[in-house]
Amino acid sequence: MILVNTDYITGKELEMLGLVKGSTIQSKNIGRDITQGLKTLVGGELGSYTEMMNEARALATKRMENEAAGLGADAVINIRYASAAVMQGAAEVMAYGTAVKFK
Repeated sequence: MILVNTDYITGKELEMLGLVKGSTIQSKNIGRDITQGLKTLVGGELGSYTEMMNEARALATKRMENEAAGLGADAVINIRYASAAVMQGAAEVMAYGTAVKFK
């Protein structure tokens, strides 16, 4: 499966199949929250949160890819990501794009 953030794939004629998406909601655990809270006192990157969000994006992407495969897609174009807080301490990450088949 080809995944791109452009609205074309060079050398390919595309048939649009429709919108596909994948999402996950991740929450902080108490241990991570305490250690990262202390980190905000001195500044710098919150590595545990960065790792958590990277894992969330990867999971959302895989779910989007699986939905596209279910439609018989060869690729997903114009991929975008969005995130939002759904409650205190939890965030949703969504990946979405257009499933296409090669003509």
